Amino acid sequence: MRFLVGYTATPAGADALALGVRLARSPGSELDIVLVLNGGERATLTPTDPGYDTFLLEAAAGWLAEALTLVPAGISVHTHLEHADSFTQGLLAAASRLQANLIVVGAATHGLLGRFAIGSVAGGLLHSSPVPVALAPEGTRLMGTHEPIGRVTCAVGTKPGANGLLTAGIRLARTVDAPLRLVSLVAIDRPGTDAQAIQLAADHAQSVLDYATEHLMDGLDVTASVASGSSVEHAVRGLHWDPSEVCLVGSSRLAQPHRLFLGSIAAKMLRELPVPLIVVPRDFTATVGE
Repeated sequence: MRFLVGYTATPAGADALALGVRLARSPGSELDIVLVLNGGERATLTPTDPGYDTFLLEAAAGWLAEALTLVPAGISVHTHLEHADSFTQGLLAAASRLQANLIVVGAATHGLLGRFAIGSVAGGLLHSSPVPVALAPEGTRLMGTHEPIGRVTCAVGTKPGANGLLTAGIRLARTVDAPLRLVSLVAIDRPGTDAQAIQLAADHAQSVLDYATEHLMDGLDVTASVASGSSVEHAVRGLHWDPSEVCLVGSSRLAQPHRLFLGSIAAKMLRELPVPLIVVPRDFTATVGE
């Protein structure tokens, strides 16, 4: 797989790079570090001297060189300088050109440690990207880059239509050689519906598990469970989260075909999720075998 990191010389950029490196530690993977420079018209106060452009290019080259020093030996890594009218536009253009399988960005710097705050770049990607987007919580860099991905969790919901998300989860679990956990989240906010809601979720989780078992390679561990609570946040909080795992969630049904759209469930999960979140486009179509 090819992992693209949207890099900036900031703590959020270091968080994204740390997650990208951990993902790219798997054999055969490639890591692309992309830095985007504004290619649009300058603001009135921005110098127009050609020397400023030279300074900016030299600074960008220095930032990319510094990023390379954070990547351990043995990982296939490439750096790219992209010019675009916005950071989001530049990352999407680079992802298309490089045929990236996943875009990794950091959370906004005002998020709580281990939690998320969606900045403009992440927000733009989460409502337009044709490929999965991974969000690295603030502080991801503190874990370092040597810890492999320990588990892949898919929040499969309680309704049909999880095949695209499940395909992405299986693909990633195979790539990083980690167990796959399927979780149905149930928010019980109406008295008298607890048992019925949990049973429906359990039935759905089992059907997804059966599908996954049919499509998994021998030796890849997969489990399914139901997490319930008075709210989505409570259900997420009640689950055990390994610091080395990542969580996948699908896009809202409001998303355009083959595009991302952060839905209400995923947004609620972000309030409590202590691990990186990967949002998968609607109707994700990569085959399990790819």
